[in-house]
Amino acid sequence: MITIRTSVKAAFCVSLSMLATSLHAQEFTGTLKKIQDTGTITLGTRGASVPFNYLDDNNKQAGFAWEIALRVSDKVKQVLNRADLKTRNLEVTPQTRIALVANQTVDLECSSTTHSLERENQVNFSVTYFSVGARIMVRSDSAIADWKGLAGKNVVVGAGTTTERLLRQVNEREKLGINIIMAPDINEGSMSVESGRADAFVADDSGLFSSAARARNPAKWKIVGEPLEREAYGCMMRKGDAQFKKLVDDLIIDMMKRGEMTALYEKYFTQPLNVRNGFNLQMPMQPATRELYENPSDKVL
Repeated sequence: MITIRTSVKAAFCVSLSMLATSLHAQEFTGTLKKIQDTGTITLGTRGASVPFNYLDDNNKQAGFAWEIALRVSDKVKQVLNRADLKTRNLEVTPQTRIALVANQTVDLECSSTTHSLERENQVNFSVTYFSVGARIMVRSDSAIADWKGLAGKNVVVGAGTTTERLLRQVNEREKLGINIIMAPDINEGSMSVESGRADAFVADDSGLFSSAARARNPAKWKIVGEPLEREAYGCMMRKGDAQFKKLVDDLIIDMMKRGEMTALYEKYFTQPLNVRNGFNLQMPMQPATRELYENPSDKVL
């Protein structure tokens, strides 16, 4: 009898422990608690960050990174058991995106946002889903072929981007005397070169391929120069929120392991998109990005 009672008591204790663990799992904090309390998750959107996060020809939000954000939203709905969870879209720009995530106006921003050590002081970043490098876009008849070719030229770059920082660094280091012009987005950057206001446009290579492909005459453009350095794209979220970061990271890693991320890449980088009558970036996956899918990491490249 003593043995039986001891076993029953042990089983009861185990049962209580499991119940406590189950209850604890439902104790949401940070972003998840905010979403649970408000019944709304706020996602950052971009107007022209093709093919990551943009408005298509039907004025609908689309993009490689945007679809990741939507999958996160679905996962949050499942975890919180909130079938009535609403998704709110809030447009951000390169100048406003970090502040809006840091002050918790936006819960998640997935687009062409570079993960840097400096930005880690303000926000958290997810596992990297894309690797890019800053290059140069010029007209096909331009003599500019590399970074030194920018000496004394008018060069446009996205304001508030890491590419702006890199351009300023190479300009100072090489004493190129570049006249740097600021653009609010990638569309304005390419238009500055097309109109002759700038001689070159510097941006992440993916953005430049996108800009060239969307042009009225893609053959009019060429992309030159070796990448200044490789950079990582990841989703931004509230700083210090380990619970929400784990949810986002686990989902992205699962997409990579199941091949869903590769399929999503092919959809947006190698097939026609519903933008400008179906342009195609024709940008095969680079080895650096493929390596990230095989060995996921949230480290700065």
